Amino acid sequence: MAVFNQVDFDNHEQVVFCSDKESGLRAIIAVHNTNLGPAVGGCRMWDYVSDDDAVVDALRLSKGMTYKNAVARLPFGGGKSVIIGNAKEIKSEQLFRAFGRQLERLNGSYYSAEDVNITCGDVAIMNKETNYVLGLEGKSGNPSPFTAYGTFLGIKAALQHQRGHQDLTGIKVAVQGLGAVAYSLCKYLYEAGATLFVTDINQAAIDRVVNDFAATSVSIDEIYDLDVDVYAPCALGATVNDATIARIKATIIAGCANNQLAESRHGEIIRKKGILYAPDYVINAGGIINVYYETAPEGYSAEASNKHVEGIFNTLTEIFARSEKEQKSTHLIADELAQEIIKNGL
Repeated sequence: MAVFNQVDFDNHEQVVFCSDKESGLRAIIAVHNTNLGPAVGGCRMWDYVSDDDAVVDALRLSKGMTYKNAVARLPFGGGKSVIIGNAKEIKSEQLFRAFGRQLERLNGSYYSAEDVNITCGDVAIMNKETNYVLGLEGKSGNPSPFTAYGTFLGIKAALQHQRGHQDLTGIKVAVQGLGAVAYSLCKYLYEAGATLFVTDINQAAIDRVVNDFAATSVSIDEIYDLDVDVYAPCALGATVNDATIARIKATIIAGCANNQLAESRHGEIIRKKGILYAPDYVINAGGIINVYYETAPEGYSAEASNKHVEGIFNTLTEIFARSEKEQKSTHLIADELAQEIIKNGL
């Protein structure tokens, strides 16, 4: 495995491979950039097909966190960690304490938090071995509702730019993936009058949203073919790709998943197709914004966090306007904005 030759290696400051025989821990920590502050980004647990896939995920996600934190105007750099394995089979206190010790060895260059298949309770176990974790219960707590709120506001910003209004009444939204963030997003959308079409690999998650929010269940593959206004990818990344773009009928792509574009070139393809894309690391920054307020000198404030999250609407409005003016895809405009902030500071 040649990390330096990986397409997604972007002058990462550190890529750390972690193992612990007794707990079975196999993990990768990627620190992308610390220009603005210590690297901060969640830890996800996934049963990757190969170690290479895990490396690619860590590299892509950590770079995304650098850009996400910069565009959200947070004094954080970007990092991410992945624990390899099936969350239903390998989770244990021993494993998370072992991972906490790995975090401690980095001496504050990277702070972890919850992400896919990792709960605030898991982070609390890490906290028994290290203080380099964020998103703890009793402090900022579960970031998912804030991520959902920011994503909801991002959808409204896209509607405003494309259609001149923010009214979600009767707007058809296809939500792919129904985890904690997506459930809260569906609640916001339903209460605003949207019509929901949903899918997930977990039937129980589908049933819950169908029952709670009058959603229509569709198959995993069918989600791309629906005649809807908004496609909201909320599962794993790379669902906007060569195979799916031709099938997507939505004129807005706005969801909480990371790394939604399989390749950068897909951003320009969908722009030319007339699809407005809300760059993933901009629209889904609500969670990390909330985590930041755990570190505030005056102490955590949900009100201050919410006010900051509401800025996502304005940031996306700026990106959409620049994209239209410069005839350049929104994700490239977002990258340029992030790079300006990383270079010049907050």
